[in-house]
Amino acid sequence: MKVAFLVAPEGVEQVELTDPRQAVRDAGGTPRLVSTKPGRIQAFDHLDKADTFEVDQVVKDATVGEYDALVLPGGVANPDFLRLNEAAVAFAKGFFDAGKPVAAICHAPWTLVEADVLRGRTLTSWPSLRTDITNAGGSWVDERVKVCTSGPNALITSRRPDDLKAFCAAFLEEFSKTTKGSAS
Repeated sequence: MKVAFLVAPEGVEQVELTDPRQAVRDAGGTPRLVSTKPGRIQAFDHLDKADTFEVDQVVKDATVGEYDALVLPGGVANPDFLRLNEAAVAFAKGFFDAGKPVAAICHAPWTLVEADVLRGRTLTSWPSLRTDITNAGGSWVDERVKVCTSGPNALITSRRPDDLKAFCAAFLEEFSKTTKGSAS
């Protein structure tokens, strides 16, 4: 299982990147950090700078075909930066077009709003995104984890860092369904 973690050069909530990446590793998968620029990304702990992480691949050079699934970590600034980058938005949309699972936590669905892939989908997020999701044609619910399979792919969403354990378990379960029998 090869999983893309799409993040901006700065603004990702560190724990929403590190916990899911470790969960993929613990499940025997390969997490890859994909960003809009090469080098290192700057993670944050809320509004304070945290650690930096090496980028594995620049999004303009990445293809959906290389990956089995996509994880979109949150952080307030991270998805806001991503939604302004055409290559990042197209990359995220490509997973929906290909029927591959996508997991997004906290503010990350902003990138999916921009990709116009939420019509008819039910998801959760940080509460302040409710209006944006509704305006994009989605249905917002206040649940720890929401797995929506009423579209071309599985969409796994969670609200906040406190939901990470349940989020990781849910996306790993959905990712394993998709990768069974595939040559990953």
